[in-house]
Amino acid sequence: MAHMFKTPGHLAQPSRRAILAGLAGAAGMAATGLPPIRAVQAQEAESLYSRLVTKAAGRAGRAYEPPADTLPDSLRGLSYDEYRHIRFRKDMALWQGEAPFSVQLLHLGGYLRTPVRAYTVENGRETPFNYRPSLFDFSQADVDPSGFDALGFSGLRVHYPLNDPAVMDEVMVIQGASYFRALCAGAVYGLSARGVAVNTAHSEGEEFPAFVELYVVRPTPGAQSIVMYGLLDGPSLAGAYRFEVTPGTTTRTSVGARLFARRPVAQLGVGALTSMFDFGPADRVGVDDFRPRVHDSQGLCMRTQNGERLWRPLCNPGQVEMNVFSQANPVGFGLMQRVRQFDRYQDLETMYHRRPSAWVTPRGNWGEGEVILVEIPTPDETNDNIVAFWKPAVPFEPGLPLALDYDIDWTLDGPATEVAWILETRAGHYGVPGAPLDDGIRRRGRKWVIEFVEGPLRGLNSPDDVTVVASADAGRIDTRAHVINPQTGGLRVYLDTVAEGDAPINLRCHLERENTPVSETWTMQWRPPAVA
Repeated sequence: MAHMFKTPGHLAQPSRRAILAGLAGAAGMAATGLPPIRAVQAQEAESLYSRLVTKAAGRAGRAYEPPADTLPDSLRGLSYDEYRHIRFRKDMALWQGEAPFSVQLLHLGGYLRTPVRAYTVENGRETPFNYRPSLFDFSQADVDPSGFDALGFSGLRVHYPLNDPAVMDEVMVIQGASYFRALCAGAVYGLSARGVAVNTAHSEGEEFPAFVELYVVRPTPGAQSIVMYGLLDGPSLAGAYRFEVTPGTTTRTSVGARLFARRPVAQLGVGALTSMFDFGPADRVGVDDFRPRVHDSQGLCMRTQNGERLWRPLCNPGQVEMNVFSQANPVGFGLMQRVRQFDRYQDLETMYHRRPSAWVTPRGNWGEGEVILVEIPTPDETNDNIVAFWKPAVPFEPGLPLALDYDIDWTLDGPATEVAWILETRAGHYGVPGAPLDDGIRRRGRKWVIEFVEGPLRGLNSPDDVTVVASADAGRIDTRAHVINPQTGGLRVYLDTVAEGDAPINLRCHLERENTPVSETWTMQWRPPAVA
């Protein structure tokens, strides 16, 4: 695994509220030399996907035509809270009472200005579902809808009895550029996924291609999943998507993506996840907040082809940071929320302890590439400042389309692993309290505390039964110590590190028994304070 550190010259940072939340392959791929996606249940849906693939390829072969922004001024100026008062009428929900799933459409307004055309698919026929003001309740909104005509929608939401058989819970939203997010049982909304990320943290500037058409296949009365399709378009690319959403204790969104470039894309992000990290136990310098931690996601987890599991705690950095992890044919990666106790967050409103993790599992051979983590400074929790995605090594440019399939599991569960995993990372001053320290070490030193739990650590009799393996690519590690933590039933590792320059330091740590790894590998990038 290679770590690379970069400081991008430009990065778009949309407001968290501006990107509230963004579909799938087939016989037509043969014409482009791409492998077909697995067969779908209905032949008409397969045919639809094939047509969307052909349509996306045709769009990419023409100059990009941005959608017309004809939004009335009364909608354009809506704040986030004002926009939320426009509600789809529940009695107008598609297939309400006729199937386990129902679908509601979402209004345009505020930041959401790109119209999306919606279609239903029944018995092999695609029928436009046209906008009309009577679909929405404006009674709580200071908006007069009398002049609204053929506006289109901003996206859709799917409902399903996720937590109670008698209650139709919201289970998935597709809205805003290519953003989408889903819920598992017991969860509240947190991080989002994207159909694609274009030039995130790149000097060319980030693009936000958008779904311009959404298709929903009518679910059967006993359906366990719902299938949707989408057409994506943007300045640099077009694409066709297939979503199959299966709700449950873990909700799975199976995604098929077929992408075609209009022009070369310097940095293409697949399986992109967007989240928020404000502060936590390793990142509280200068924080004045009654809550111990504030984040939607705690860390980036990766599993490589050679069986190694990597855990990178997230940070709210002082400047934009980008870490690159070489990953050929990744087994999986995701942004995870591992600490689940309310008292670790103390937030009655946001319920951060119930924000889901999202794990991306590629289907098929993705080839050479990199998992990229972008961390953006944020002054508070209102900005999504974390992005993680896989970047293929093969250039993405006209004539070289991509066919990629993957699953995203949205879950509250901890990692399914036979090795010990990392529950928590804390950080503080170097050394022992009260001990005399050289001023240079005091300024340039840092103590890291890592909590390893579960797996081979269950029933551990002595800390000497395992060995701590730790390294730093710069500076030095002065102290390595480890003790059994009776509160977690695992092992606590202490690392005292000292910087010897201004460059960021990449730290690694894992546990071994008889020269065999028995834990995830903790990896952390620390940028020490500049020398005075």
